[in-house]
Amino acid sequence: MDADYVIVGGGSGGSAVAYRLAEAGKRVIVIEHGGTDAGPFIQMPAALSYPMNMGLYDWGFRSEPEPHLGGRTLATPRGKVVGGSSSINGMVFVRGHAKDFDHWSDQGASGWSYADVLPYFKRMETWHGGADAGELDSAYRGTSGPLHVTRGPRNNPLFDAFIEAGRQAGYPVTSDYNGYEQEGFGAMEATIHKGQRWSANKAYLMPAQATGRCTVVRGLARKVVIKDGRATGVEVERGGKVEVIGARAEVILAASSINTPKLLMLSGIGDARHLMEHGIPVVADRPGVGANLQDHMEIYMQFASKLPVTLYKYWNLWGKALIGAQWLFTGKGLGASNQFESCGFIRSEKGVDYPDIQYHFLPIAVRYDGKASAHGHGFQAHVGPMRSKSRGSVTLRSANPADAPKILFNYMSHPDDWSDFRKCVRLTREIFGQAAMAPYVASEIQPGTALQTDEEIDGFIREHAESAYHPCGTARMGRADDRMAVVDPECRVIGVEGLRVADSSIFPRVTNGNLNGPSIMTGEKAADHILGKGMLAPANLPAWQNPNWRVAQR
Repeated sequence: MDADYVIVGGGSGGSAVAYRLAEAGKRVIVIEHGGTDAGPFIQMPAALSYPMNMGLYDWGFRSEPEPHLGGRTLATPRGKVVGGSSSINGMVFVRGHAKDFDHWSDQGASGWSYADVLPYFKRMETWHGGADAGELDSAYRGTSGPLHVTRGPRNNPLFDAFIEAGRQAGYPVTSDYNGYEQEGFGAMEATIHKGQRWSANKAYLMPAQATGRCTVVRGLARKVVIKDGRATGVEVERGGKVEVIGARAEVILAASSINTPKLLMLSGIGDARHLMEHGIPVVADRPGVGANLQDHMEIYMQFASKLPVTLYKYWNLWGKALIGAQWLFTGKGLGASNQFESCGFIRSEKGVDYPDIQYHFLPIAVRYDGKASAHGHGFQAHVGPMRSKSRGSVTLRSANPADAPKILFNYMSHPDDWSDFRKCVRLTREIFGQAAMAPYVASEIQPGTALQTDEEIDGFIREHAESAYHPCGTARMGRADDRMAVVDPECRVIGVEGLRVADSSIFPRVTNGNLNGPSIMTGEKAADHILGKGMLAPANLPAWQNPNWRVAQR
């Protein structure tokens, strides 16, 4: 079995590459370990907490004991299903800030500045806008791409109250955080269309297969086969047998920021000393493989509600059944939303270059694993710093492809992360103390107003901070002469011919916000590099910025 191109991973980046290659007339095989995404647990947006906690759809990774979080091990969900993590995530769509990509370019990822990537963000989406969107925003958005991007109805009064509270606290209100102005409070966008999750599978992989030139093969990729310095195929275990799927042109790894570095190392590409420890012959000594691991962390700032306007009324078997039945029969109702319908991007203090704190607002007090942390009506804001200075790593546990790798994020290892998180807590309290929230806030559930000092807040963070599930950076893009770079700006693995990476592994630094959007953009742009096409013309549109924006203190 062979094809022009073999892609490992049918997720956000891999699906986009598969579609664009098949569209160009190339024969493509996608190796995906997971199975179908059919069924309400994935397709119903409100059921988002289920698939990421089900072994059927999730690889089940956990971090090593995190030394700065009291030795806790944190869940690291990655999609093991067609569509990858886009089929188990929260469906929140965030491109990132313009300066994120300019930073990439400054760090050696030439051709990946904001002006360079904006045309690919536009190409990939069909934006459905919203009543809040302004005319200026349309210049930044796409109208005919495979990925549908929508806004929730914001019928619950808490959504608009949160946005107004942000305004009253002295922050701007943005009409489109994915357009001209990321900074501020406004409507959140999601990859939801016609009441269903719009994953990379629906947007890209299924249309790729419909061309007749893309085949999805289910199996476990064991390693890239490399002969005389060139990738010629992928060794796969399926049906109890090991076989090689040949690539006449190239192999593309898009297996996630966890599995991609694992595959590179199993294939002999990585830190030579680490590879030799596991008896793996060294093909290319690239010490950056598995290094530079980054993520976003967040805490849930939870508040008890004075009024019964939250989703808690449905937090029982009967309520969930009603929501599910309405969605199954009509595709509408509360089941058709991920319930993240308003958000905020702010600076932690005056003089910060661009927003460094993100908010997701949710009209119920509940964890990602579906466990309510308080009984009674409540709501919460997920809040955390966007540009942590802590760095971790992905390394091999053994040379056995069936073994999960070791994942150590090294969360909160940099002292600035602690001060940044304290700002998150105190600024959030200020926002929820505004007049717009007064009719709703009864009390602070967590951290709780008894925790006020730096030491008390640090203790809460140490015990309760969680991953926002945005791992990236483990095969960093950079200049070919940079020893820690793994791929060059055309996504080619340095030191091996015919091998590329097209997922969030290549991010030099984590972007502002959720990573599904930038991961799909990476696949879109990588496809043009692979095809040898000229890049889309840069879009030299400005991005709003005001580093002197001042928070109005109460």
